[in-house]
Amino acid sequence: MYRIGELAKQCEVKADTLRFYEKHGLLSPSSRTESGYRIYTESDAERLRFILRAKAVGFTLSEITELLSIELDKSNWACADVKGLVDSKLTHVNDKIAELKHFQISLQRLSDACCGGPESAEHCSILEALESNTDKIKCENHGHHHDESQYTKKCKSKG
Repeated sequence: MYRIGELAKQCEVKADTLRFYEKHGLLSPSSRTESGYRIYTESDAERLRFILRAKAVGFTLSEITELLSIELDKSNWACADVKGLVDSKLTHVNDKIAELKHFQISLQRLSDACCGGPESAEHCSILEALESNTDKIKCENHGHHHDESQYTKKCKSKG
């Protein structure tokens, strides 16, 4: 039997985390003392470890709730159901990675087109690109010209 602080310490989380999981229906103490302290069993500790492992691999609270419901009633679920949840999450993560890679490339192009000098931002290539309806990024240093294939390269001052 564990009090909330003991279980939190054992699982290296804060007591507030356990209260949060309780509030969201993921975890509940097996009992309470006469003075109202939460009491957790080893089974509750295992459930908390399950929640923490699922969270560590990226599942949301809603997804963890679904996994817990399967865990509690394994005989009425197929392994394919669990794999489907994981595969769905994996697809979501892969989509997010692709989106982040797109952001990375776009931000790198903006960064590369800007000389980053102390000049006024009146003709800042980053601001101009964000204001325009085109994907083309103009070099900030208007003193020299680049062909279309060079708009992702750093502008270098002549001189």
